[in-house]
Amino acid sequence: MKSDFRLLLLRMSSIASVAAFVSCLGISSSAQAGDKIFDELRFGASASVQGGHSHEDGVFPEITALFDPFGFEQATDWKQQLMHPRVHVGTSIGTAGEATQFFAGFTWTVDLSDRIFAEAGFGGVIHTGELRDDDDHPDLGCRVLFHEYLGAGYRFNSNWNVIAQLAHSSNANLCDAPNDGMTRAGLMVGYKF
Repeated sequence: MKSDFRLLLLRMSSIASVAAFVSCLGISSSAQAGDKIFDELRFGASASVQGGHSHEDGVFPEITALFDPFGFEQATDWKQQLMHPRVHVGTSIGTAGEATQFFAGFTWTVDLSDRIFAEAGFGGVIHTGELRDDDDHPDLGCRVLFHEYLGAGYRFNSNWNVIAQLAHSSNANLCDAPNDGMTRAGLMVGYKF
């Protein structure tokens, strides 16, 4: 019974992330032809920072799209920025036989100056990794996991930025199975439209 409740919570989190992604696509009768689809696109790569059998080999190319359905662009100070998260969706592509991740969730960005910003994201991820009993890869326990990240970035101008980030995906011990998780650090280059 307890594990069924945990699975339900995990699935609800993932469904909420997908619903947020769909809502941010701007598929509504009020959308105008001049509206932009993406607020920002990011490209980069990451690598595993875990040790032991949980370490993942190779480099993980990444792409993330950010959307602004809640008016982040109009926020004038850090308090308003926290109240208007953006929505993100992306993938981290496994190489060397490691897990590929497809993730979605919310991103909170706070400007520390005109050029420097900090960021945090939370949502869900679906992955292709091993679930249990694998000595060469992390045992992830569930196909759907929580996904969170922290980052620090620098804006070169109004369009281009770079962000260093640390991302973690795990089941938070909600699926009554192994929970090695995946922790990756990387660098992303962003283009804001």
